[in-house]
Amino acid sequence: MIDLHSHILPGLDDGAKTIEESLQMARLAVSEGIETIIATPHHKNGAYENEKAQIQESVQAFRKQLEIHQIPLTVLAGQEVRLYGELIEDLETGTIQTIHDTNYVLIEFPSNHIPRYANRLFFELLQRGIHPILVHPERNMEIVENPNLLYEFVQNGISAQLTCGSISGKFGKKIKKVSVDLIAANLVHFIASDAHNVTSRQFWMKEARSEMEKQFGLDQLYYFEENARLVVEGQYIMREMPQQVKQRKFLGLF
Repeated sequence: MIDLHSHILPGLDDGAKTIEESLQMARLAVSEGIETIIATPHHKNGAYENEKAQIQESVQAFRKQLEIHQIPLTVLAGQEVRLYGELIEDLETGTIQTIHDTNYVLIEFPSNHIPRYANRLFFELLQRGIHPILVHPERNMEIVENPNLLYEFVQNGISAQLTCGSISGKFGKKIKKVSVDLIAANLVHFIASDAHNVTSRQFWMKEARSEMEKQFGLDQLYYFEENARLVVEGQYIMREMPQQVKQRKFLGLF
C-alpha cells in the first residue's frame, strides 16, 4: 500500500522528534501493510516552515537509516502546505514540495474555517496544472457543519484525502459520521494515515480498511489504493461523480 500523508521525518514538525521515533514509525508502517510512504512535513501552518530543499535532504538521510536498519519501506518527499496567499509565488520559486515531484500537492485548511480566497487560489493552481489534494476535510469545522462545502470544491476539480483515524472513529463519532457521509457522496479520493507517532496519532490503516470494507465493500478500497498509485506516478486519478451530502441529524448537532 501507499500512504500519501505522514509526519515520519525526524525533528521537522510535530511528528517524529528523533530518528529513533522515525524508525519506530517505519516499522509500524510496514506492519500495517504500507510499502511506500510520502513524508509530508507541515509548511506555513504558523508553527513550522519546511521548504523543498530541506525536506529532500531529510528524506535522503532517512532512506540511509532505513537501509542500515533493513526496514523495507520506500520513503518519498512531499509536504503538507497550509493554504496561504503567496503559495503560487513560492511554487514558482521552488520552495513547495509536490508529492514525489509530480503535479499533486497536499493542501490543508485551518481547522476552524475555510480561507475566503481558497476558491481563487485553487483555480490558479489548476490553471498551472497543479492538482491540490485537500487533506482531512472531515476535521475542518466549517465542512463538518456543512459538508456540501466540500462538494463545491470537488465539483471544481479539487480532490480530497480522508484520515484513517477519522473513519476508524479515533476523532469521535461525529467526525466518523461526516467521514462516512463524504465517502458515500463520492467526495473522497484517497485515505491516508496522517501519522505523527506510534501511539496517539499512529497509522490505523488496517482499522480504517476494515471499517471501510464493512461500510462500502472492497471496490472502494481498491479505488483509494489505485488513486494513491496514480498520484505517485503523476497520472490522472479516477473520480466518481460527486453528489451533495444528505445531512442526517447527529445528536441534535445538525
